[in-house]
Amino acid sequence: MRPLALILCLMTYPAQAASDMTLGAEVYAGACAACHGEKAAGDGPMRDLITIPVPDLTRIAARNGGEFPWLKVVHIIDGRTGLRGHGGPMPLFGTVFAGDASVADARDGTPVITSERVLAVVDYLAAIQVEE
Repeated sequence: MRPLALILCLMTYPAQAASDMTLGAEVYAGACAACHGEKAAGDGPMRDLITIPVPDLTRIAARNGGEFPWLKVVHIIDGRTGLRGHGGPMPLFGTVFAGDASVADARDGTPVITSERVLAVVDYLAAIQVEE
């Protein structure tokens, strides 16, 4: 890569990261907060209608030895795990995450193909983790 091209890529990275975080927060608010709560603490207004306990999403890393299980969270949100918390596979708003395929690398370098919005929500959740 030419030095100028590299510099231009690096200059746009923080803006892209901020844009992804904004997208993640917006998608979370529109598709997840009703069950998981505005602050992701598992206290959303719909939680009582869910057939399994709604988890506190700010403590995912704490429940996994301090490491955020990025790939596992991607698979839960995009429906690959078949989680059936509310009578059907996650996510309840599955079509919200359709039609914008994106590729990302998991922490171990494994390529992952899923929705751009799923990736944004996962990165948002990773950013709001609280410690023990």
